[in-house]
Amino acid sequence: MTTETAPSTHEKEHGMSDAGYIRIALILAAITALEVSTYYVDFGVLFLPALLIMMVVKFVMVVSYFMHLKFDNKVFSYLFYAGLALAVGVYIVFLSTFKFFLQ
Repeated sequence: MTTETAPSTHEKEHGMSDAGYIRIALILAAITALEVSTYYVDFGVLFLPALLIMMVVKFVMVVSYFMHLKFDNKVFSYLFYAGLALAVGVYIVFLSTFKFFLQ
């Protein structure tokens, strides 16, 4: 026996409609296109900060909407964001050990 739910129940459970998910996917695609453009366009010293900012924005959007953390308990969001801060910090320290920022 299967139970069918109305579309409004889906929106109440997850907080967004299908059109909302499509909008988020299009925004993520646009940010990805900007990231790819950094290979073809010379951003100079803004290269790494631009990529890091775009990476963080995409991470937050994916975990907030597609992993439903925006509609879940805030403790889970804090755990993911703490992991993101740790990862970005480790990456910056790693690059600084190779004198990446002095080029």
